[in-house]
Amino acid sequence: MRSSRTLFHTAALSLVMTAASLGATAAHAADKISIMVGGYEKQIYLPAKLAESLGYFKDEGLDVELLNEPAGVDAENEMLAGAVQGVVGFYDHCIDLQGKGKFVESVVQFSQAPGEVELVSSKHPEIKSPADFKGKSLGVTGLGSSTNFLTQYLAVKNGLKLGDFTSVPVGAGQTFIAAMQQDAIQAGMTTEPTISRLLKTGEAKVLIDMRSMDGTKAVLGGTYPAASLYMQTSWVDDHKEETQKLANAFVKTLHFINTHSAAEIADKMPKDFYVGDKEGYVKALENGKAMFTADGVMPEDGPKTVLAVLSEFSKNVQGKTIDLSKTYTTAFVKNAK
Repeated sequence: MRSSRTLFHTAALSLVMTAASLGATAAHAADKISIMVGGYEKQIYLPAKLAESLGYFKDEGLDVELLNEPAGVDAENEMLAGAVQGVVGFYDHCIDLQGKGKFVESVVQFSQAPGEVELVSSKHPEIKSPADFKGKSLGVTGLGSSTNFLTQYLAVKNGLKLGDFTSVPVGAGQTFIAAMQQDAIQAGMTTEPTISRLLKTGEAKVLIDMRSMDGTKAVLGGTYPAASLYMQTSWVDDHKEETQKLANAFVKTLHFINTHSAAEIADKMPKDFYVGDKEGYVKALENGKAMFTADGVMPEDGPKTVLAVLSEFSKNVQGKTIDLSKTYTTAFVKNAK
């Protein structure tokens, strides 16, 4: 009898332990999140890889997979298809997509300036302003990308029509550099560290600089929230716990950026991001570090500036009523640990 009872209790305990194990596995699986980054070697998207390097995702009990996609518009499409749960990309996609009837929101706002520069090939000194883009091929990361949005805005603002120039999708980094070297593009919009690489060799010059707040306001008329973690509103509503954990990790990362030197931050990044020039990488980060927010909160005046820019040329936005309050949320960052 005692043997039977022992056997029964052992079996029962085994079932409880198995159930607990399965529950833990299920909980762990629920916390697996895939985030696509619109080029994670770009300094504008540095918080994504930095959060991973600092172990902040793991600290929150999250299993985050970062996927690299050089063009933000392709990352956006992957999210809409359900292949990934979030995108580290420009906030302007949230407004553009609402114009298409899709609701996406910035959950953590990484930056308050684009961090973008319009570079002109040294072979084309005749390009002295965006008004000179007529008949030119202009490099952007991808068609429908944020660099394309901004390029179109600069051209239209300076009296050109969209058909007066050609946007050429050339990505960033080496593909952008090669396109300029081969004269496939005469000018183009890109970020660090690509900017510094071309300036160092003298192959390009700065036409428009949006790496700083002052430079951004001069060109775009106000604060321009750019790099962010954005997600489908429906996913955020159904996964508030996971979203809060992500916000916790990224707010800690932004605080780290705000309280550490460019050299200290660079030391936490993968060495291949330096592209053989760590000194140049650190210098570029020193010049652009101020673009990052300290707390992940959307700048109050920012969404209006982005809407004004998109309204100039985006057929998805023109004539549409855009509810800006639905393009971002500050709830999670304000509750971050």
